[in-house]
Amino acid sequence: MSNNFLNTPIEYLKSVGPQKADLLKKELRIFNYSNLLSYYPFRYVDRTKFYKVNEINADLPFVQLRGKIMHTEMVGVKRTMRFVATFTDGTGKLELVWFQGAKWIAEKIKPHLTNEYVIFGKPSVFGSKFNIAHPEIELATEENTTFAPALQAVYHSTDKLKGRSMDTKGIVRIQKMLSSLIKNNIPETLSKTIIDRYQLMSREDAMKQIHFPQNPELLKKAEFRLKFEELFFIQLKLLKQKGLREKTYRGFIFSKVGDYFNGFYNEYLPFELTNAQKRVIKEIRLDMGSGKQMNRLLQGDVGSGKTLVALMNMLIALDNGFQASLMAPTEILANQHFETISELLIPLDIKVGLLTGSKKTKERRLLHEQLLSGELQILIGTHALFEDTVQFKNLGLVVIDEQHRFGVAQRAKMWSKNTQPPHVLIMSATPIPRTLAMTLYGDLDVSVIDELPPGRKPISTTHRFDNHRDRVFGFMREQIALGRQIYIVYPLIKESEKMDFKDLQDGYESIVRAFPQPKYQVSIVHGQLKADAKEYEMQRFVKHETQIMVATTVIEVGVNVPNASVMVIESAERFGLSQLHQLRGRVGRGADQSYCILMTSHKLGADGKLRMETMCRTNDGFEIADVDLKLRGPGDMAGTVQSGVLDLNIADLAKDAQILHTARNMVIELLSEDADLKNLENAPIAYHFSMMNSNRTNWSRIS
Repeated sequence: MSNNFLNTPIEYLKSVGPQKADLLKKELRIFNYSNLLSYYPFRYVDRTKFYKVNEINADLPFVQLRGKIMHTEMVGVKRTMRFVATFTDGTGKLELVWFQGAKWIAEKIKPHLTNEYVIFGKPSVFGSKFNIAHPEIELATEENTTFAPALQAVYHSTDKLKGRSMDTKGIVRIQKMLSSLIKNNIPETLSKTIIDRYQLMSREDAMKQIHFPQNPELLKKAEFRLKFEELFFIQLKLLKQKGLREKTYRGFIFSKVGDYFNGFYNEYLPFELTNAQKRVIKEIRLDMGSGKQMNRLLQGDVGSGKTLVALMNMLIALDNGFQASLMAPTEILANQHFETISELLIPLDIKVGLLTGSKKTKERRLLHEQLLSGELQILIGTHALFEDTVQFKNLGLVVIDEQHRFGVAQRAKMWSKNTQPPHVLIMSATPIPRTLAMTLYGDLDVSVIDELPPGRKPISTTHRFDNHRDRVFGFMREQIALGRQIYIVYPLIKESEKMDFKDLQDGYESIVRAFPQPKYQVSIVHGQLKADAKEYEMQRFVKHETQIMVATTVIEVGVNVPNASVMVIESAERFGLSQLHQLRGRVGRGADQSYCILMTSHKLGADGKLRMETMCRTNDGFEIADVDLKLRGPGDMAGTVQSGVLDLNIADLAKDAQILHTARNMVIELLSEDADLKNLENAPIAYHFSMMNSNRTNWSRIS
């Protein structure tokens, strides 16, 4: 067993060489044998079945045929040039078409009534004829017609690689070359106990089977082994970091619940807490009294009352002589929190400050002095809180709202605001599927508010096509007549030639025409407005001076107007599910029935239809997040790309939840018995873990 074999530079593999190696490095980040072995197929095709031409239909994903080339010709000139071959197997004819590399293919393939070819590709219909564009083609041999493996791997490639014969076939060729060299050269990464408990295939066998499966059963075992290993080491990293942090950083002990908390809870609570809110407050309170530094993720759907929970825990910090801060990603949201919290705390005579980028120097100076003296007890702000000049007397609790909008290095700065790190509470109104939370935030404790306050009516969501706009406008007029207000959200600010959907400016003009002054007043808000102009327009809407707000997604977070009961989302097919859900959450904040109308064109793909159907069917943010994860994958979910954790080669968080749970539970058991991985049996785990992390500095886990 040797890692020297796996670290062998890829150019030393026979048939690769320096030029192809450079391309593999640039295009696929394959530098050595280990990288190539970990470049897994994205699907497999059954090459044992041969179709007849008269059996083909356009719904078949891929077909394999055996027959002869009757006729070939070059069609078109220059850019439109293509090579066309007429193929037959006696039951019918179809055309094989090559648009790229036409001249090279023309030299390779000649009409021959005795030579038989095996072709493989996706059939499609053009006119009334079947054709296959860019099929794989090779002369029929006994090997590829009689002894072909049942499942053949298909790999992602790039145009540059394909230009150097490194398409799927080329990658299979070098994988086969590497596979022939594997003879006790793949070191084991897991202990014998784990391998035996889960009846795992050896790592070496798994690497062979994943690229060249002998049958579906062995492929399934290889996939399980490699997915388990990948998720196991991600969880090991997260949970070891959590253990190290708990061992290294002592937390401030908030030992008492005093007058601030009790006074607010008994006298000034604006409404009865839900059972979920009570449960979460208790979880956080126990954390802050444990002597360990709290790092907790608070998840809750839009309108579930996360801010109130955060405030009540800030009051516990104040009861113990500490200050608290709340960070928000935008000035609008910071102002919203400041106004809400200040109003709630008026009877308790607690001094609350606001720090944003637009604060004047004189105001900042006074705020800094009050903060350092301890006179200012709660500070709410934006990225301005990260500045070195912002110094607290005794910061005990940091609440971060919509944390995925903050850079990891910025968040780390909050740790230096006291002699030892404050407790950290991260809030997210974007529900995160459990599998993603366990992977992204596996080193954090998680609390979930899974209950809405009583009296909230579910938002009624409907999908309408553009040609129903007059009916939608009629409904909007009815709602305005009842005294309600309306949001209309667009995905763009200015028209784009590449995109054929409504833009904000055009939408604003059409709304003003349909809802003319003086009977109607319309606000417009977008990210390019200056802060004071944005605030002015927002306040007009808040004060009910305007009935309609035309906006971009700048209002996705932090606008709280209980009187607004209708959300119209234009070009809804252009938004992700979680963003649609966030936008919908801007309404439904009052006692009135609220509505969300999703406007789209008729040109909806399968994913677009599923998004619209999901939004109309459910208001459950966690269910929506699960569908979003399946549609978009973990790397595209909000904030996950920057995490540095989701470098998944084979596991799929949307499909492999059970494997993730199994791997995490195994890691928890392992660390409870051997936290430092010192036992001889765990040497393979310790060695692989150290190799994985030797060249990585991951700041993402600093909350």
